[in-house]
Amino acid sequence: MISRFFIDRPIVAMVISIVMVIVGAVAMATLPISQFPEIIPPEIQVRAVYPGADARTMMESVATPIESLMNGVDYMNYMYSTNDNAGNSVLTVNFDVTTNPNTDQILTQLRVSQAAPQLPAMVNTTGVIVQKSRAAAMMVISFYSPHGTYDRNFLTNYAYINYVDELSRVPGVGRVQVFGGPYAMRIWVRPDQLAKLGVTVPQIVAAVEAQNTVNPAGQIGGEPVPEGQEFTYTVRSQGRLVTPEEFGEIVVRANPDGSTLRLKDVARLELGAQSYSFDARFRGVPAAALGIYQLPGSNAISAAEGVRAKLEELGRRLPKDVEWEIGVDTTKAVTAGIHEILFTLLEALILVILVGGPGFPHRDLRRLPDAGILDQYALVVRASTCHWLGGGRRHRRGGSS
Repeated sequence: MISRFFIDRPIVAMVISIVMVIVGAVAMATLPISQFPEIIPPEIQVRAVYPGADARTMMESVATPIESLMNGVDYMNYMYSTNDNAGNSVLTVNFDVTTNPNTDQILTQLRVSQAAPQLPAMVNTTGVIVQKSRAAAMMVISFYSPHGTYDRNFLTNYAYINYVDELSRVPGVGRVQVFGGPYAMRIWVRPDQLAKLGVTVPQIVAAVEAQNTVNPAGQIGGEPVPEGQEFTYTVRSQGRLVTPEEFGEIVVRANPDGSTLRLKDVARLELGAQSYSFDARFRGVPAAALGIYQLPGSNAISAAEGVRAKLEELGRRLPKDVEWEIGVDTTKAVTAGIHEILFTLLEALILVILVGGPGFPHRDLRRLPDAGILDQYALVVRASTCHWLGGGRRHRRGGSS
């Protein structure tokens, strides 16, 4: 029998065991964390923004037209939408687990393009985004100023400019969302002045759109030119307005008597945040929050490691009194489970070494009339080892309860 062969030749059994341990150690470093097929259905998100709209308006004018045409898309399980009073609408479409996320995104994009004529003009102007992403954030990163040197608007704008694009390129990251928004020119109209002068908000919006534009001016001396013209000059005109003072000079209305009504006469202008619907705090001070969303079909642990590496790289360029910290990390539970598995494998390896090591009396046991002594010896060794390795864990369990 095979067992008798290895009992008579313990050195051969030891060599085979050592080879198997080495091969297993090498293979363990290259084993994949997850294997196909996927068990989590892919999700496609449709995001739209309608500035100034409330949740009910978003539902009636944006979410309903898209949902009516999205209904019945191939291999869809279900869909749901969320609308808020900040003018944001998010439609999440859940597809069958066997489908390709890229194909699901194309099918969703086709349905959204069919609904575009039914959406408000402002929504089409700002754009409807269709992308692959999980509904729940994989990580949440906080940027804060420990000594209060910078406010929330600065931190949010800094994170939006310097971190969103960099983190979006990390493999496995589907979307990076800044809770808040970058700097924007805020126009706070005075209702009493509007009523007194007979000006409406649409007139102000039309004036800003007409006068805050980029105007290409062409060239001087471009081809074809008469003989003797040696130089061509590119004309650069004033682009978009930048400061509150420049916005304040926008002409809202020109009166028949030659006077003009400017924007600063009916509104207060300041450089503020694009949205005030989010307020983030970390360790008691104002902070900027970034949500990292996983790409469907990717490895969450690899994506989280890539995000941490990118944060360490970009953190060297942070201004003074600005720090970052990961407040939420959903991959910690998976990492802790992997560590427990490795610890269990280490326990099993130690038991095998103690039971089948060089000091085990193979040849003496062959002379014993009762072969069950071998099992009794192994049981005693396992009990002693488990008591030695598990005593601390039993103590922690009793202390925690």
